[in-house]
Amino acid sequence: MGDRLAAVSTDRFVSWLPLYHDMGLIGAWLGSLYHGVELALMSPLDFLSQPLRWLRAIHRHGATISGGPNFGYELCLRALQPEDLEGLDLCHWRVAFSGAEPVSAATLDRFARRMAAAGFRREALMPVYGLAEVGVGLTIPMPDIGPRVDRIDRDALARDGVAKPVSEAQGAAGRSVPCCGPPLDGFEVRVVDASGHERREREEGDVEFRGPSATGGYYRNPEATSDLFDGDWLRTGDRGYLASGELFVSGRVKDIIVRGGRNVYPYELEEAVGAIPGVRKGCVAAFGATDPVSGVERLVVVAETREGDAAERRRLRNDIVEVTADVVNVPADDVRLVPPHAVLKTSSGKIRRAAVRELYLGDRLDARRSAVWWQVVRLGASSARATAMHRLRRALEQGYAGYAWGVFATAAAAAWLATMPVWSMGRRWSIARALVRVAARCTGIRIEARGLDNLPVDTPIVVVANHASYIDALVLTHVVPVPLHFLAKRELARHRPVRELLQRLGVVFVERLDPAAATRDSDRVAALARSGESLASFPEGTFGRGEGVREFHLGAFVAAAAAGTPVVPLALRGTRYILRGTEWFPRRGRVVVTVGTPLEPKGEGMTAAVALRDAARGFIVANCGERDLTP
Repeated sequence: MGDRLAAVSTDRFVSWLPLYHDMGLIGAWLGSLYHGVELALMSPLDFLSQPLRWLRAIHRHGATISGGPNFGYELCLRALQPEDLEGLDLCHWRVAFSGAEPVSAATLDRFARRMAAAGFRREALMPVYGLAEVGVGLTIPMPDIGPRVDRIDRDALARDGVAKPVSEAQGAAGRSVPCCGPPLDGFEVRVVDASGHERREREEGDVEFRGPSATGGYYRNPEATSDLFDGDWLRTGDRGYLASGELFVSGRVKDIIVRGGRNVYPYELEEAVGAIPGVRKGCVAAFGATDPVSGVERLVVVAETREGDAAERRRLRNDIVEVTADVVNVPADDVRLVPPHAVLKTSSGKIRRAAVRELYLGDRLDARRSAVWWQVVRLGASSARATAMHRLRRALEQGYAGYAWGVFATAAAAAWLATMPVWSMGRRWSIARALVRVAARCTGIRIEARGLDNLPVDTPIVVVANHASYIDALVLTHVVPVPLHFLAKRELARHRPVRELLQRLGVVFVERLDPAAATRDSDRVAALARSGESLASFPEGTFGRGEGVREFHLGAFVAAAAAGTPVVPLALRGTRYILRGTEWFPRRGRVVVTVGTPLEPKGEGMTAAVALRDAARGFIVANCGERDLTP
């Protein structure tokens, strides 16, 4: 977390976060201790009683880092009077993080506008995402870029699970979702459907993670631990989607309500409210609903009653508010008394909190209900349809994966047979390129090339590209018309059929682990470049399932500088989704290849090689749609 925030010992941290909360204990207290940052602590009760004390403490200590849950910013806005800004200086506040509960884009915007008069910079605001199961921080944006908000179609997200961008002009049809940034270094985040298969970019699903500080489980609770893990991935209990490798949190899988920084568990509250005389036992729903104005999550209690007397209904509301405060230590923000059968249930009698919440948000709690038998029929039909559609999608995905591997295997066998009797490297490359194009067409993989005019066809070149998938080499073969000698790790030469095919296609196997062998291979590659052959390299050397561009090795650039051969950078976008990381489950998709202008070496030494590497990497990072993983 400190690395992402660029924390240094000259920073100053002001915190009112409780030390029994992970953000306060680990993020503020231990984080400050680890990075040697001066920490000024204030009591949470002092903040809650007078929220502006927080801002005054930031001013007094010249704090550079501070933050808290969304409701903390909201409390400051409610308490703030114009005269409170006089003499207040927040210009040093460079990281104002907001997390621990849903982040409201409206709150961030209003806070930035109101505090601008005190020197506060919008760029300091930083929506973050984390959970105790990972040791607090999981995704954090880069500093000094400010909050980025995704405006998406509300109906498309609810109906199809797709985060479709819309304009501000579409008003209520749009929903604002703040970006919580990319995962911290060494961590991975994915979004999966109900079957555990990864969703496409901008498709909503369950958020899962893995990383070096992930918990091994819950203390003395094997059942909860079992529910937490999905293989070696951990379930967060939240819903969201990924865009360009960054996380957007859209909701919760769990029924837990976050109110005032506290976790409220609906079941125990519903049970307590159901015990109040006059309330129908087992007919109470408690849930969270975001206030459209403040963005703060409100605690709502909906209870069935047969009482019609106005005085009795007032008594019931007061009793429910008191019981709520006793059970969860925070009062209910809204209590709704509804007639019998208004609180929806499943066929097994479980409260359908999400469905009741939708009725509440649509102001339809008091609408006339259909007969119970008709509700059961509709519920059964809806469930059967959802199950059938899920199984159909799963069958189609599995069928496509099997079909795609059949096409790839057939193309590989055809390439092996067709290139064996052919002696010309150019002819073998043409055969391989034609087969790759046929395979792409048959599998529905669309490959779009931009800037092809930048590719020299009558002079040797060294092609370098980012590495995200096993199909990257096939994409380059599809796009580049001139024969290329790919530089590949020597491990691929272990299997004879694979080795023979790759050698016929001009692949050069190089050593990565033995320094002496690597030096000899580097000399051999440089000699190949001097002889007028074109090379292709993935300078990252490897790839993982997580998004991001790794550090580039210098080998290909040293060869280019020694031979005086121009380097052509290619940025690949989309291959990671089609065949991600070390997985073997291909999907349909679109790949965009952006070709950069040739980079001429300026000299033959290491300085020239480093300059080539930096220029090529800069182009690739700017055009591949993934973040830079190097500091």
